[in-house]
Amino acid sequence: MSIQSTIENKLSKAFAPERVSVINESHLHAGHHHSGSDHHDAFDGTGETHFRVRIVAEAFSGMSRIDRHRAVNELLAPELEAGVHALAIEPAAPGEKTRW
Repeated sequence: MSIQSTIENKLSKAFAPERVSVINESHLHAGHHHSGSDHHDAFDGTGETHFRVRIVAEAFSGMSRIDRHRAVNELLAPELEAGVHALAIEPAAPGEKTRW
């Protein structure tokens, strides 16, 4: 299973969202250097290392923006530890304005 599918499944199970979109943005980061790499080559933009998570879920009602981000980051900690370098999170509760 792809990392993207794993993230989508975990978010769906944990938050029962009205809407969820996991976008692989790895290609947008080609040429960037990643700290912690064993080599100094620029990232080539392939693979599943950079994602944007857009999620609307009742679970976020009454939560601060920071708590929402923390909840998603904690859920996806194994993926972050296993090679996901960046996770852009756009969480919202139902009825809140989104940019998507």
